[in-house]
Amino acid sequence: MQTVSDYFGCLVFDDRVMKANLSAKVYQSLKKTIDEGAKLDISVANAVATAMKDWAVANGATHYTHWFQPLTGITAEKHDSFITPSPDGGVIMEFSGKELIKGEPDASSFPSGGLRATFEARGYTAWDPTSYAFIKGKTLCIPTAFCSYGGEALDKKTPLLRSMEALNKQALRILHLFGNDTVKCVRTSVGPEQEYFLIDEAMYEQRRDLRFTGRTLFGAKPPKGQEMDDHYFGVIKPRVAAYMDELNNELWKLGILAKTEHNEVAPAQHELAPIYTTTNIATDHNQLTMEIMQKVAAKHGLVCLLHEKPFAGVNGSGKHNNWSISTDTGVNLLSPGETPYENAQFLLFLCAVIKAVDDYQDLLRISVATAGNDHRLGANEAPPAVVSIFLGDELNAVLDAIENDTPYQGTEKTQMKLGVNVLPKFNRDTTDRNRTSPFAFTGNKFEFRMLGSSNSIACANIMLNSAVAESLKIYADRLEQAEDFETALHEMIRKTIKDHKNIIFNGNGYDDSWIKEATEKRGLLNYRTTADCVPHLLDKKNVDMLTSHRVFSEAELKSRYEITLENYCKTIIIEANTMVDMAKTEIAPAVAAYAADVAGAAAAKKSVDASLACTYESGLVKKLSVLCDRIAEKTAELEAALLELATAEDIGTEANLIRDKILVKMSELRLACDEAETVTAKDYWPFPTYGDLLFGVR
Repeated sequence: MQTVSDYFGCLVFDDRVMKANLSAKVYQSLKKTIDEGAKLDISVANAVATAMKDWAVANGATHYTHWFQPLTGITAEKHDSFITPSPDGGVIMEFSGKELIKGEPDASSFPSGGLRATFEARGYTAWDPTSYAFIKGKTLCIPTAFCSYGGEALDKKTPLLRSMEALNKQALRILHLFGNDTVKCVRTSVGPEQEYFLIDEAMYEQRRDLRFTGRTLFGAKPPKGQEMDDHYFGVIKPRVAAYMDELNNELWKLGILAKTEHNEVAPAQHELAPIYTTTNIATDHNQLTMEIMQKVAAKHGLVCLLHEKPFAGVNGSGKHNNWSISTDTGVNLLSPGETPYENAQFLLFLCAVIKAVDDYQDLLRISVATAGNDHRLGANEAPPAVVSIFLGDELNAVLDAIENDTPYQGTEKTQMKLGVNVLPKFNRDTTDRNRTSPFAFTGNKFEFRMLGSSNSIACANIMLNSAVAESLKIYADRLEQAEDFETALHEMIRKTIKDHKNIIFNGNGYDDSWIKEATEKRGLLNYRTTADCVPHLLDKKNVDMLTSHRVFSEAELKSRYEITLENYCKTIIIEANTMVDMAKTEIAPAVAAYAADVAGAAAAKKSVDASLACTYESGLVKKLSVLCDRIAEKTAELEAALLELATAEDIGTEANLIRDKILVKMSELRLACDEAETVTAKDYWPFPTYGDLLFGVR
């Protein structure tokens, strides 16, 4: 029987395959490019291309594609076959180093945010040798960056790689000051936990809102939701277990380190978590994971919903971004060790993160801004839109001691007493987990919990890497000029703690009193919607920081502003038009038909005996009639509000109109329709209800 270790990574052109198929000289040259960023010689590229093609063809591939991540938020690919005509009328299979290194797709229809005119169609894809090629179906997929004819980044990978290089550069400066001269590279690692819903495909097909928008725009609360907490970590249903089993196998073939699977809090909600890996590879893997989740679901008669809030009234789905910094020598720079108070290097990197999160709260909020995630942030199951950091008792005590120049008393490790003799004794962690914190320290990493489930993790990590790089640069600039390194280091750590302690909060982030304290007393930012936060991408401090590290050019930042707001507007306009369509052609006719039949039943009842009372029928008909009128009224108001958008002079104005008017009218229409659902006989309701969808997979 074949084991996982036998087939893990069998569809990946990874280090094992390269060693086996490349000459020692070519392999060493390629490794130098991957590990140290050395220039890739064309002769090496040709050798790699030939080996890659031979391996892919042997594994059933007929085509290749430069696989990239444009600003649509999903992946893109254009397939070319390996075939080349031969003189005898046949074909041979060829693939050159030039084809490996550079592709030239038509870029005209990808979002550019004004970076280029529509008629300027040329774009380039460039091989990212740090991320392994893989086979998907019959196609060799080569991870690439994507840029315009003028060299501007039109994708999410290019700025991510730039941000990783920025952090690497500044972190090395700090490490050299501590005498760590053997370190050649500092990388960030990520393990993104992916939440998702599974629903029955037949029910999905009956709901236009799910098909067009990925979420339910209507739906009354069912008799049971998640109140009993019986789904969380519960026994996995056979149909879901079969799905998870195949999903794991497909991911493992692609070298994706799928590790943990379980039921989440909401009915029909689940989670998959991988083992950590380098950030750009983790980003590639997460994009693949989302794609494969949906493909495998279809094989099982299911649909995988990745929207942040597919159902109102139950938990939405996030993507917890577990982020850490490590050296090429295997040292985790965010690991406190046994005595964090004495670990000055750890404390400095910790302070760099604290300073970065405080200084660039707005960029972190912008990095997770989507129309879908706006529904989730601040709800009962997700962090608020206010960014704060959780450190836990021990680190808090350490930082307090440093700030106040007082002796650190330490935190005594407490042995857990479980009350059962056969169970092992173990020490309790000195830091609890805070599930309400947007940015929580969890032992040797930070968990950024604001990401939405459908988001690319690239955006959040670009901003996080860049902001931390800026903190480290400020520290390195000062420490390199210091006369007394130890004194300057102590003062710098102490000043950071004093200046940025307002961002540290260890309490309940779900509590309304925290939002008031955060905004009124601490001066923290609270951008509730995408329309609120995205304009701050172009604030001078943000533009200066991101351009100084060459993560973005100013033109690229303006394009991201335009594209993010365009996506926000387009998403909600599609949702609003879908609501109008469903209300007019499905919901209103269903309610009216039921009202007519109830009225007919009352008339029939009276025709049998005129003395019979029809109190139930009369009251119900009256209520249904009122609801029909209200649905028609609210539908008309939403249509009128949509027409107002034509008056918007720019994308910012349009986004504000959507936030202030369209969303309000959508909420009012939903309220009327959801009330109608509660009094309309089930046989008349035109599509599956929440009860059907959430509990339909057995």
